[in-house]
Amino acid sequence: MRKICLLALSLVTTLLSCASSQPREILNFDSNWKFCLGESKEASRNDYNDTGWRTLDLPHDWSIEGKFDEKNPATPGGGALPGGIGWYRKSFVMPVSAKGKSVFIDFDGVYRNSEVWINGNYLGKRPNGYISFRYELTPYLNFGKKKNVIAVRVDNSDQPNSRWYSGSGIYRNVWLTITNRVQVKQWGTHIETEIKGNKADIKVTATLTNTTNDNVDLILRNSVVNPSGRKVAVSETPFTMKANDETGITQSLIVASPSLWSIESPGLYKMVTEIVSKEKSIDRYETSFGIRTIEFDLNKGFFLNGKFVKIKGVCNHHDLGCLGAALNTRALQRQLEILKEMGCNAIRTSHNPPAPELLDLCDRMGFLVMDEAFDMWLKKKTPYDYSQYFKQWHVRDLTDQVMRDRNHPSVIVWSVGNEILEQFGEAKGDTSGVDISRELVGIVKNLDTTRPIVTANNNPDPSSNLIKSGAFDMIGYNYEHKRWPDFQKTHPGKKFIVTESTSALATRGWYEMNSDSVRNWPVRWDLPFDTEHHSCSSYDNWCAPWGSTHETSWKLVKKLDYISGFFVWTGFDYIGEPTPYGWPARSSYFGIIDLAGFPKDVFYMYQSEWTEKPVLHIFPHWNWQPGQTVDIMAYYNKADEVELFLNGKSLGTKRKQGEDLHVMWRVPFESGTLKAVSRKAGQVVLTKEIRTAGKPDRIELIADRNSIKADGKDLSFVTVNILDAKGNLVPYAENQVKFTLNGNGIIAGVDNGSPISHEPFKASERKAFYGKCLVVVQSGKNRGKINLKAEAEGLQAAEISVTTK
Repeated sequence: MRKICLLALSLVTTLLSCASSQPREILNFDSNWKFCLGESKEASRNDYNDTGWRTLDLPHDWSIEGKFDEKNPATPGGGALPGGIGWYRKSFVMPVSAKGKSVFIDFDGVYRNSEVWINGNYLGKRPNGYISFRYELTPYLNFGKKKNVIAVRVDNSDQPNSRWYSGSGIYRNVWLTITNRVQVKQWGTHIETEIKGNKADIKVTATLTNTTNDNVDLILRNSVVNPSGRKVAVSETPFTMKANDETGITQSLIVASPSLWSIESPGLYKMVTEIVSKEKSIDRYETSFGIRTIEFDLNKGFFLNGKFVKIKGVCNHHDLGCLGAALNTRALQRQLEILKEMGCNAIRTSHNPPAPELLDLCDRMGFLVMDEAFDMWLKKKTPYDYSQYFKQWHVRDLTDQVMRDRNHPSVIVWSVGNEILEQFGEAKGDTSGVDISRELVGIVKNLDTTRPIVTANNNPDPSSNLIKSGAFDMIGYNYEHKRWPDFQKTHPGKKFIVTESTSALATRGWYEMNSDSVRNWPVRWDLPFDTEHHSCSSYDNWCAPWGSTHETSWKLVKKLDYISGFFVWTGFDYIGEPTPYGWPARSSYFGIIDLAGFPKDVFYMYQSEWTEKPVLHIFPHWNWQPGQTVDIMAYYNKADEVELFLNGKSLGTKRKQGEDLHVMWRVPFESGTLKAVSRKAGQVVLTKEIRTAGKPDRIELIADRNSIKADGKDLSFVTVNILDAKGNLVPYAENQVKFTLNGNGIIAGVDNGSPISHEPFKASERKAFYGKCLVVVQSGKNRGKINLKAEAEGLQAAEISVTTK
């Protein structure tokens, strides 16, 4: 857990003065950087003239600001946006009072091939675009009035290097950490919990460093603070620390009647680790953790705190739609809120170490996490991917990831690889995958023995190098749903999790009948496929040939107890990988929720199955050609049956039979009103209506939050609906909507969920897509109001206000 002094200042003198009594300061270092897109070979020098560079705040993704182009070397698979080389510089001063301190700069993630200098001194390079890393600045700093300059070169020019959109730049947060010379190391606490009856045994190991030339007599004090903020356990250990040494000290504490971390009640404890010298705390390091048990059973699946839980997860890539890869905590929180509403309880961080904020949110909101490390090992998937760095960097990168993430209660599984090509090759005598598997598992188990380790396998045969290694605690299947019922015969004595499934395809608002006829597109993953419309049906009747429909996969997971759970590909649409199409498509069709955050219809199938909330969802819209036969589907729960009416006339009552997850009517179109009524034991549960919409008449604006923080980062996501004169959503509307904003904020991005739109995300206008679009409003740093106006030719305009506090 970070204790943050978040100020929009570049002067560290001022930052330090805000809480100079604290033994450890963690300062947000995102404000007032200079940026230049392109090579600047002398930009690492202190005296380099950067006055013509753009000033911006981090996190920053320069690719999302570019233009979509089929010729961009990332290709449509990588989002068809530009890469390149970029430079960042930041000037700051350190007060004389900071002399004798240790000063570090912490990067949560830079994509990619980052190189860092301080005052012209080269600190190092990290090729991995997803890993968090630190450099010590202490030996190179100027104190007093003389300025210091941090320079960062980011090289994302060699492309394609990713199978999905990566973004470019310092796209996660940056921190300045200031400590005394005797300190807890970065990620220097490891907390393990064991529940025994009505108490919890807590074991905490703290790794400490002394960078002074003196031996020092110290006390290590660990205090446990419960979710209510009350201190419930303390342990102290006196010790002598040698000069210029590092040591680890383990303590045991007992918490009586612990509050267990769970999906429904994700209570978090805090470990406060202090180094005490002469009755004064000279370092204070806080670690958030949870008390809980996890168990994967061979036959019965997954148990959390002894209670059976089916893992109902999704895979997500890291981009945030129109915001690109640039990390924004509120945008991540919104994604998780939407998934929580659907009933999702787990996230797979496909296919890389996540932003720290994602795990913090999962801890607080009650999500389970499969924390994934690599998409490839030594064998490449794209010409310039991480495989070229794996041999040199995989030990450091995996070690750093596990040390950073191992105290998060949300993390229940480590994955060290996705669809790794070293699975194959046994027929040619290539068994490299066996040795690498064992090495990676050894690295993880040396750091954490409390969680199982898997790989996500698209070759689940016993002859696979990865499975044959015998290294993994569970076997993960990617797809292969027809083989799930035979798992226990194929892999006797092994535990099972579906690491990736489904790959169903849908465009929000577009439908192809008949709804009960499934299309597998493309015919094969490497064969071109195209249609004039570049759309996929939202009836859950399109899927990739390696996958299945949503209903097909969930029925099996629901039925087979030994499947501990599954992760649907994907929760949200993402930029890049526009299967089944190529250009002009530039983002995915896989999501249960589109790129703008608007649920597709299948969202409500999951909600009806995964939540206790009463659900009745009928679709599609009711604007068709006269006499056209339309399949009307309904997802529902908490009811025995659904009756459908057209203009007051009953079209019959339907009940789900056997394993059915929906009901369906074939209805000749007639303008008017469709009404569905769900009933339980004859009593009405829910009623839903869909009306034939007239021509577009007006704009409606709906903000997800009307009050946000005035911190320069917080967001309000404003849905834009095109309505007819009676207030019905116009399902075919594609009006160009223009936005005007006044007040304490900016437009951070616009979107509409279309996978084929080439409109820029950074703009003040957007075309509606099937009646909807989105504008994201970002706060400034002053209190006040943001006034947003939306206009379109021929439509009544709309306005909305958002308060910044």
